[in-house]
Amino acid sequence: MTDKLIIFDTTLRDGEQSPGASMTKEEKLRIARQLEKLGVDVIEAGFAAASPGDFDAIRSIAEVIKNSSVCSLARANEKDVRAAGEAIKPAKKGRIHTFIATSPIHMQHKLRMSEDQVVERAVQAVKWALEYTDDVEFSAEDAVRSDMDFLVRIFDAVIKAGATTLNVPDTVGYSIPLLWGDRFKQLIARVPNSDKVIWSTHCHNDLGMASANSLAAVMNGARQVECTINGLGERAGNASLEEVVMAIKTRRDIFSCDTGIDTAQIVPTSKLVSSITGYPIQPNKAIVGANAFAHESGIHQDGVLKHRETYEIMRAEDVGWGANKMVMGKHSGRAAFRARLQELGIVLDGEEAVNAAFARFKELADKKHEIFDEDLQALVSDEEAAQVSEHYRLVSMGAHSETGVLPVARVILSIGGKEQQADAQGGGPVDAIFKAIEQIVKSDTELLLYSVNNITSGTDAQGEVTVRLAKGGRVVNGQGADTDIVTASAKAYLNALNKLQAGTERAHPQV
Repeated sequence: MTDKLIIFDTTLRDGEQSPGASMTKEEKLRIARQLEKLGVDVIEAGFAAASPGDFDAIRSIAEVIKNSSVCSLARANEKDVRAAGEAIKPAKKGRIHTFIATSPIHMQHKLRMSEDQVVERAVQAVKWALEYTDDVEFSAEDAVRSDMDFLVRIFDAVIKAGATTLNVPDTVGYSIPLLWGDRFKQLIARVPNSDKVIWSTHCHNDLGMASANSLAAVMNGARQVECTINGLGERAGNASLEEVVMAIKTRRDIFSCDTGIDTAQIVPTSKLVSSITGYPIQPNKAIVGANAFAHESGIHQDGVLKHRETYEIMRAEDVGWGANKMVMGKHSGRAAFRARLQELGIVLDGEEAVNAAFARFKELADKKHEIFDEDLQALVSDEEAAQVSEHYRLVSMGAHSETGVLPVARVILSIGGKEQQADAQGGGPVDAIFKAIEQIVKSDTELLLYSVNNITSGTDAQGEVTVRLAKGGRVVNGQGADTDIVTASAKAYLNALNKLQAGTERAHPQV
């Protein structure tokens, strides 16, 4: 007999707190649909009180997701909890996740509250949440540095108040597996009625042990793991969903539990999140990295050819590698295009949007012979990027580069309906394009990241460019895709500038 391990995905909330990873509502909806397809039990869709945009995104996700629970985070105050409750109202299954800090350093310096006040606030937050749903999760923020006796006290109090899931977070990534597993063992043994609730673990990766700590908690009684796709998250990230799930599946000799995850959807989900957030996957990343199932050593290659299990503990196809072989081209019709988008979980808003996307698909098909699923995902992302309050619009551009001559670029932009032109030189064609754009917009931004990734293989592959800009404490990602890297770069830079111009602010859940 095996227990069910609940997979709680917080890519859309904690993952979005990565610098520049903020997503639009449409992007969140695409990821949420894919998470449901993946088989995630709980989708933490955001922090409803952070902004009207986040509230709207959570509510929209709650309206379309049927098989997964939709959750909103809320600080332990009435405004936050009621915002979360209203946001999840349309959900078939909704959860409110409320939290308050419990470590001495947080209570003294951040909250400026006594232990009694913290317990009282936690209990009241749970009671407010119960007005909206009977699925209430309580988190003791910074539990890793909290006093064990106080944790026992506050968990006892919130169980009595009606909390159904208790989350023990390593908020700062401080623990190690041996100690984290022991903390769960002690809490479950000492907290009255601990068998009446689900115990959850939420680990950060500051010391590179988030997944290991999460698994140590599972071995000591935790039955919910909070994690993200690709380990995305603030600072060094969170426990990686794909690592936790495949460890459980691969080591059935150790773990007496199982997940409901469709592991063949792991790689497609990973690629989608990477594409939307602009965070590339390192080649040697476990499970989803390009080299995860590659063998360079002759000894390894010989062994795998003779018997796969000599060097492979998992099958590449089990996590989705090689699963997306559907290829489309310029002879593919509208019906096939629409059907493939539906299979990928991409929902376009109305016939006009479908027609616009199909026109872009045909343009792309004229540039490259074969169009893969990844190309379609990038095409839709590019289409959505173009819809971001297009204050700056690219009319035309050109760049020239040759050996021994400084590259030059010309850009024509439309700003408020008026066209402006600039010429510039740079260290390369992309540098020249960016400088020409800046001559026109004078944004006074700081370029934090310029990244290029090939979407598929081949010399005709689309390049996906991510540009991260910072200004006045705000950090945004801009994205652009094209078979011409210079064009993709200009698209990405302008997309970032348009996001900054739109001025959408997000409050950090722990501020």
